[in-house]
Amino acid sequence: QHPFCSSPRQRWQHRSAIEVTNEPILEFKPGSPERAALQKALADLKGKTEAIPCVIGGEEVWTPTVRYQLSPFNHAHKVAKYCYADKELINKAINAALAARKEWDLKPVQDRAQIFLKAADMLSGPRRAEVLAKTMIGQGKTVIQAEIDAAAELIDFFRFNAKYALELENSQPISVDVSTNSMVYRGLEGFVAAVSPFNFTAIGGNLAGAPALMGNVVLWKPSDTALLSSYAVYKILLEAGLPPNVVQFVPADGPVFGDTVTSSEHFCGLNFTGSVPTFKRLWKQVSENLDRYRNFPRLAGECGGKNFHLVHSSADVASVVNGTLRSAFEYGGQKCSACSRLYAPDSLWPQIKEKLLEEHGKIKVGDPAQDFGTFFSAVIDDKSFARIKKWIEHAKKSSNLTILAGGGCDDSVGYFIEPCIVESKDPQDPIMKEEIFGPVLTVYVYPEKRYKEVLELIDTTTPYGLTGAVFAQEKRIIDEARNLLRNAAGNFYINDKSTGAVVAQQPFGGSRISGTNDKPGGPHYILRWTSPQAIKETHVPLTDWRYAYMQ
Repeated sequence: QHPFCSSPRQRWQHRSAIEVTNEPILEFKPGSPERAALQKALADLKGKTEAIPCVIGGEEVWTPTVRYQLSPFNHAHKVAKYCYADKELINKAINAALAARKEWDLKPVQDRAQIFLKAADMLSGPRRAEVLAKTMIGQGKTVIQAEIDAAAELIDFFRFNAKYALELENSQPISVDVSTNSMVYRGLEGFVAAVSPFNFTAIGGNLAGAPALMGNVVLWKPSDTALLSSYAVYKILLEAGLPPNVVQFVPADGPVFGDTVTSSEHFCGLNFTGSVPTFKRLWKQVSENLDRYRNFPRLAGECGGKNFHLVHSSADVASVVNGTLRSAFEYGGQKCSACSRLYAPDSLWPQIKEKLLEEHGKIKVGDPAQDFGTFFSAVIDDKSFARIKKWIEHAKKSSNLTILAGGGCDDSVGYFIEPCIVESKDPQDPIMKEEIFGPVLTVYVYPEKRYKEVLELIDTTTPYGLTGAVFAQEKRIIDEARNLLRNAAGNFYINDKSTGAVVAQQPFGGSRISGTNDKPGGPHYILRWTSPQAIKETHVPLTDWRYAYMQ
């Protein structure tokens, strides 16, 4: 536990905040205790369907609109039975949250932080296997992909946000002899809506958790395809001491939830990760409803990307090949940060191609719970499967595109798509521009001497600006890429893959249509969820209203 000083405020201010480090990533080697615990947790979920209610006002509520979450790699397995909150229930959740707001906001930040630190300790120890297993079975992640997400990243979000919140509390304005100045970091006046995606268990925990840590009340709408793990995280927060009404757990139909929260006068923030069309729709609804709100709502959104790996002729081929295979195909390419476009120089392409195809042939796609040798599993659901399949059919039909490897699709047991590598003769083909969110990598081979033009091409091909990487050994080349691609990526990697941002090491987010780039995982993110009040207290009486020059 992290001891806090409970003595008067002045003394507390002189104490440093807490020391935290990134959660170590466990290896799950054969014979290790973590592997045994995980295999037991996976066995416990086999064939089970967990009933997951809405949790409104601290009570479990069921509605007639029942839905099921299916395991992506075995869609005959219903992993969760849940229900949608209707408009009336969402409004009830808003009222329950608002009733708890004042008391929660007035709770000292040290006490709020303590809850999240405790939740992190629970995730790190006794609840780790459970949350990993639910992420693997429910979202189709492999052991390592679940571990870096549902354990390490989520724990890091809780611990580092707590640390940043305590440091912010210590960040006070200057005072002078006659008056004392202070800053109070208030929660926002109203409620925050958190809308989370399927692809990271950690993101759900952070979208709901960070505003709550800062004294806000939250309506959390988890993703339909990540309900099992989201509910596990929610229950851990409650067990760690989060008061029941601070976060309402509200599975709902997206448009119904969006319409209802944005039409409340008390709506004061949206914490969103998902698609561009959804974020734009919500933003438009907010702007149309501005006249009814008590505050200008804060809108934070992260919306995906069309991320690049740029290879210079001086690049290390092994790093390019291995980094690209990981970035493009880990978790089936279903990361906002996944590489989906590779730009390779003609001089190096024969070597890259040979190695890429050789290694591609070794990738195993399958059931990540049964076979730990699986590199990635099925894509998330039938809609996703159909969308990706359409892109692969486009690649087969187009005269500009050649499928170099993979691309087989089979949804008989699970939503399986083989990792697909496509070569494009046209750098402006839609496959180079639009986000696919699946295991499809497109390569454009450029003439080495036109390298400079390729920088311009990468910068202007897509409307996104999330992640990107350059592989080169020459400092001058790296510096040039950094300058010319300055706005092409919010997370830029040099001789490393475009995925795998770590909390407090590479705060994550991009601009353009990739989102509002508020950098969760960094120290400034929590500022989005507080409305500071500056207080000046003067200790010397004012004896006259006139100024000296008036004498």
